[in-house]
Amino acid sequence: MTPELQARIVADSRDRVAWMRARSRGITATDVAGLTSANSIARAADSKLGGGPRFGGNAYTDHGRRREPEIAAWVAATHGILPSSALFRAEVEHRHLATPDGIAVDTAGRIELAEIKTTNKAFRGIPRTYLRQVWWQQHVLGAERTLFVWEEHVDFAPVHDEPRCVWIDRDDREIAKLVGLATELIDELYRRTTGQQVPRRMPVATTSRREHLRERDAFRALALAD
Repeated sequence: MTPELQARIVADSRDRVAWMRARSRGITATDVAGLTSANSIARAADSKLGGGPRFGGNAYTDHGRRREPEIAAWVAATHGILPSSALFRAEVEHRHLATPDGIAVDTAGRIELAEIKTTNKAFRGIPRTYLRQVWWQQHVLGAERTLFVWEEHVDFAPVHDEPRCVWIDRDDREIAKLVGLATELIDELYRRTTGQQVPRRMPVATTSRREHLRERDAFRALALAD
């Protein structure tokens, strides 16, 4: 892993308390998985602030946690993508967070990720919720592609001798949609937690558009600040 990526690690899932606390202060792949349109923003904000239904796990998620290290070892052996438990922040917007299951950097500096799932249903295609998670992780890490790996099981016994996998290339168009929805979510969180409208600053003549956008986004990040 490069020093630049190391510098963007904010927590590790092996310390679950610190990891959950760090995740609560930003927008994660889990958060964006359900961001399908502007209509989903309110529901996502409810969940982020502790409202709505709580999910503490079940037998299927427990099975996934047990199997993930074994599948991750297979990924490392067959594709050279090492397991990772680190929570990363994006380079520009520090409230964009992701915890990929695996990460590798090739000799040209290109970043590749791995995302691991277990399922009791045969996939006809990669579900859109998983694709949104993959695209978000690519955005946060600056990755070029992701090895999506899944292991099908029946009554918690693997169906195949080896997991199935497919490469998912970076899709900047889909990523841009997710970033836009994530910005709307942060704005909604700001309104709910402060009771105020999102501040907007008018740029002065000497201020570039890029600098103005950076200032605007800094205000948006306040919604998740301590």
